Amino acid sequence: MNTEQFKLVRDSLIHVRPIADQVAESFYTHLFEVSPHLQKLFMGDMKTQGTMLMTSLELAVSGLDNMQSILPSVQALGERHVSYGVKAEYYPLATDAFLWALEHHFEDEFTPALRDAWAEAFDALVRAMIGDSGG
Repeated sequence: MNTEQFKLVRDSLIHVRPIADQVAESFYTHLFEVSPHLQKLFMGDMKTQGTMLMTSLELAVSGLDNMQSILPSVQALGERHVSYGVKAEYYPLATDAFLWALEHHFEDEFTPALRDAWAEAFDALVRAMIGDSGG
């Protein structure tokens, strides 16, 4: 992830904060529509789950320009996901659903460059979560 992509993600996150609950709800709704088999991984209140998702995302994004600073937390998050039954092949499904949710809420402001920047951000976070330091 380059500096310009980091800036795009960081700056767009400012616009996500006020609508974080709606973005999270759109994410989970879309994820379960396209990948219904993943719904069994989520127990409990989905509003709380969405709040945790957006809080974790904000913390992760804040450290994308210095991955070493967030690496232990992101790796621990990945380990927790494994304990919940999350498999590596689920991450691209979640990434696609989150990109869809962002595009749904940003509409025309979700430019190809912004989409690519978020995709790079998720790729970096997923690699850290699953312990893949490559590429």
